[in-house]
Amino acid sequence: MQQFYKKALLALIFLVVADALCAAFLVHRSHLTLSLLPADRDGVRWHYVDYSDVAEGGTSTVRIHDPGRERLRFDFRLTDKARYPFASAELSLDDGKGRPAFADWSKYGTVTFVARCAPANSMMLAVATFDETISRRGEPQTYRSPGTFFSCNEQGMPVAIDLTRLVIPEWWLFSMNLDPSNLGYTLDKVSKIVFGTSPRSPRGVDSQAEISEVTLHGRDYRYIAVLAVLLVAGWAAFGVWFFRAHTRALTASLDSRMKKDLPLVAYRQLTLEPYKDKEKASVLRFISTNYTDTALDLERVVAGTGANRNKVNEVLKAELGMTFTAYLNKLRLTEAARLLADKSAATIAEIAYSVGYGNVSYFNKLFKEEYGCTPKAFRSHASQHPIDAGHPPARQPAPPADAPQ
Repeated sequence: MQQFYKKALLALIFLVVADALCAAFLVHRSHLTLSLLPADRDGVRWHYVDYSDVAEGGTSTVRIHDPGRERLRFDFRLTDKARYPFASAELSLDDGKGRPAFADWSKYGTVTFVARCAPANSMMLAVATFDETISRRGEPQTYRSPGTFFSCNEQGMPVAIDLTRLVIPEWWLFSMNLDPSNLGYTLDKVSKIVFGTSPRSPRGVDSQAEISEVTLHGRDYRYIAVLAVLLVAGWAAFGVWFFRAHTRALTASLDSRMKKDLPLVAYRQLTLEPYKDKEKASVLRFISTNYTDTALDLERVVAGTGANRNKVNEVLKAELGMTFTAYLNKLRLTEAARLLADKSAATIAEIAYSVGYGNVSYFNKLFKEEYGCTPKAFRSHASQHPIDAGHPPARQPAPPADAPQ
């Protein structure tokens, strides 16, 4: 059994290490990222577009400053000419040929970026997405544009926005003649992302904004599902292997133990052979025929054979290398193992009493120490995997001590 447990431990360590590596790899792969800035880093194509309230009769201005691909920088100045002053810079997605395109961002739940503003103020982020039921291609004003607000300052602030909690402006719902409760949106057809001013942005002040490191973050739970399947399958396979291998190893161990024990018990040929030493023969014969007596102890052997205590111990040590107690337990437990394998109708308690144990709990304890399993488990293994116990005869009468050899 020792070899089996070593093998099982190595298999367990291998399984744990393999699971840890798989978990690290799959969990890492489940974290999705998509960089919008710098441009073309993850194959994303877009172009800059500026927009202001000029279309609504306002005089606000906006100019994209240094249109590089690492960051979005723009200058703006809001005026009170329009009813709702507004200026923005957009990242408009294209197909690589300058034509508008849509991107599926439904796998992403968060957008992060670094925002710098001079002077410090609050700004707006919006995501324009095409709605199959109401949007019309080529008319961006019909696209749903859920958004939210964020703060920025001259030093630069890291910003993280939950894309699942954006809000559609009321004015857009009214302009599209939609119910005010129609606030749902999807991100499977995104056309652009907008960074613009808010109602709190300063008027009549030359301002500047810089947006960098724009990155989308999401989770692909298919990798987690694959990990769960691998873990369940791996541990299930290990469990099946462990159970079967343990059964085989235990059966082999019990069979080996039985064969090893047989030469030591009194009902084998050892105690049946004649001895020139009558006192030795008397001691072995007495123990072999009375070991099932629950009251048998060293004093009774001395009284029954006429040998003194030292002689009894000397005989057992010389012949079997055991003390009286160890030999007596060996006889009883080996006989119990034979009965467990042969007599399926007898209860554990009946077998314990029949071999000389008056306490079943004590019998179970000794049996487990001897065979590595409980009597019940031993019987179960013996019934499924017959153990070659040799089926020796129990306590056969021995010939006279002075019989010729």
